[in-house]
Amino acid sequence: MAVSKLAVFAGMAGLAFSVACGPAPAGGGEEAPSASGTLDVSELIGRMRDMAWAEEVDAAQALIKAQRSRHDTSSPGWLLAASWLGRGAGFAGRWDVAERYAGEARDGSVALLGQRDLDADRELPLALGAGIEVLGRARDARGDRAGAVEFLTAARGQYRGTSIEMRIQKNVLLLSLEGQPFPVLDVEEHLGTPLPSAESLKGKVVVAFFWAHWCSDCKRQLPVLEQLHETYGDQGLAILGPTQLYGYVQRGEDATPEQELAYLRGAYQERFPIPSWMSVPVSQQNFLDFGVSTTPTLVVIDRGGIVQLYNPGDLPYEELAPHVERLLAA
Repeated sequence: MAVSKLAVFAGMAGLAFSVACGPAPAGGGEEAPSASGTLDVSELIGRMRDMAWAEEVDAAQALIKAQRSRHDTSSPGWLLAASWLGRGAGFAGRWDVAERYAGEARDGSVALLGQRDLDADRELPLALGAGIEVLGRARDARGDRAGAVEFLTAARGQYRGTSIEMRIQKNVLLLSLEGQPFPVLDVEEHLGTPLPSAESLKGKVVVAFFWAHWCSDCKRQLPVLEQLHETYGDQGLAILGPTQLYGYVQRGEDATPEQELAYLRGAYQERFPIPSWMSVPVSQQNFLDFGVSTTPTLVVIDRGGIVQLYNPGDLPYEELAPHVERLLAA
């Protein structure tokens, strides 16, 4: 299974429970400053991020080498900068460089965990999550997919209950979910019609659309699903829309689970109606199990209940419809 840069690294700008949806930032590279100039760590992170997306690995290595003696290399900010170099080298397929800097980010982050909680600040979980992610990808790139899945699964267990658990699980599933039976969805609550039974879904092609009420990309994905339903709904297509509660409502106002559910069933639906043809189970467990650190995440399941596509991120109709049509024709 080919794994795109965007699919693997989408959502890296935020934590697992508050990831900004939408495409990962693209950026052109910049020339590294001379060794005589000291960058603020936030500027260093920004430059390393831009160079990563531009795959400017040599320039990024030169920059981080020039800055190394001028920074506290045990700080979360430095480790996050190093993790971006690891990501960029992975984008470029330079796995020796990727492993070196991902390893620095991972090992440095683990060392800091003896002094602080992982989620005590924003930069540390980003650095650790990226380090683990790239190290797993490097194993897969070297032909050891089983070892990569084992490594990432162990990491998920080690960091279960933290903000990076979903992110790690996403990478496990990118390497292992396609070709496997679709797991049963958990239902704590639901919006709209109840979740169809497993029996009633047998023989149907299913698109599972994992979304969040705050996610603009999810709102843009919904018309694509509407078009799929109109075209293929009477040919055996079912669309499910799992979501979870986030602890807030409009304008980021804190909310209890009861208040957030009332918002989703009331004010939210008045602005963004949930279609009658899409059942919406509400459960945090689904998002953990399916590694939904990126919203939307789309999963396409064939008539036999086997996952044929696992895609963190949105997809246009022109890309999603052929998957559905092929499975309906099978």
